[in-house]
Amino acid sequence: MLTGPRDDAGLVRDESAPDAEPDARFLPSPVDAGQKRLPIDMDYVQRVMMELLTIPSPSGRTDHVMQVIGGELRALGLDFEVTRRGALIAELPSRAPGADRTVVVHADTIGCMVSQLKDNGRLAIVPVGTHSARFAEGARVTIFSDDVSGDYWHTGTILPIKASGHRYGDEVDEQGVGWDFVEVRVDEVVHSRADLERRGIQVGDFVAIDAQPVITSGGFVNSRHLDDKAGIAAALGAFKAIVDHGVEVPVTAHLLVTIAEEVGLGASHGLDADVAELVSIDTSVVAPGQSSSEQCVNIAMQDSTGPFDYHLTRHLIDLCRVHDVPHRRDVYKYYRSDAASALEAGANTRAALIGFGIDGSHGNERTHLDGIRSTAELVALYLQTDLTFRSWDRTPTGDLRDFPSTAVQPADGEQAR
Repeated sequence: MLTGPRDDAGLVRDESAPDAEPDARFLPSPVDAGQKRLPIDMDYVQRVMMELLTIPSPSGRTDHVMQVIGGELRALGLDFEVTRRGALIAELPSRAPGADRTVVVHADTIGCMVSQLKDNGRLAIVPVGTHSARFAEGARVTIFSDDVSGDYWHTGTILPIKASGHRYGDEVDEQGVGWDFVEVRVDEVVHSRADLERRGIQVGDFVAIDAQPVITSGGFVNSRHLDDKAGIAAALGAFKAIVDHGVEVPVTAHLLVTIAEEVGLGASHGLDADVAELVSIDTSVVAPGQSSSEQCVNIAMQDSTGPFDYHLTRHLIDLCRVHDVPHRRDVYKYYRSDAASALEAGANTRAALIGFGIDGSHGNERTHLDGIRSTAELVALYLQTDLTFRSWDRTPTGDLRDFPSTAVQPADGEQAR
């Protein structure tokens, strides 16, 4: 433990050498050591995002979208492998052995599942992932049956039980809100349970909510499932920038694409034992009382599971500050990400969360291309830096005397960084 008088920055100084520089072992790695704010190929980012948005991928049914993401990684020249369960792990190698870092995104989305074939020829459904039936009302959907040899998918609409104002009048507004008060109207001539069965529809079939993406002339992106397909596009855009500009990264970086974040499992598997840092890219909450914006990258200080790693989070903030990346800090009350599932699974890693601002999350979502760009810019800058503490973070454990805490979190005379 470092003790002794401190300078104006809160750093411990040796009294015998008052002009000596602080021991570099105890300082975060620099964010102004040749890193560059690389240009992001936004045509590429938009193309990837729009393609991913058109592919249904509710948690539990993600195989198709992972094939597409794998194709993009292959085109970038990045090696990758797929886990037994279907998560994807790509690698951007460095020459430095040992500890590495991981950027995490998720390919799964919220959705629904058939819970009952109703006698009126409609479908009762339950949610896959956490989202309100209020935002599902009116959504167009695709129903996937198990038999892929024939007409294995059907279209439909989620409607309130009492959907006709001309029939029910004020009762339309008086009915409850919830999954017990909605049903799927299937776009087939079906008037009974037997009619549905003849079309191969069964309990347990996935019901994907159609994204219906639109990019406005002003750069706003309106779509369902921007969580987290815009995040995947931002991550791929960042890795592409590194590859295109021939940047040699100082730390091996992995891109982990998970398949069950929306049901709480996320990055519970797929991380290697050498991962020292994890940065999750996901949505940021744009709503009254929140600081997040659609037009910049947002850095989470805490979510519903607790604070993110002090040092890694401020390392990312410093990158934004030094390189003029538009950013904001925020705290989220009703939120968890891949980072939480990784830590709960026992990962010995620093963890942080960044994201593009989303208005109307888990509903009719909206973000802005500027926020996606800023997110990609931050990730590309981050990939050019060393580990947060280049010496300490190389190994999973060490001696307390070498722990760099007092250089940035002084035990007395605490000063804001």
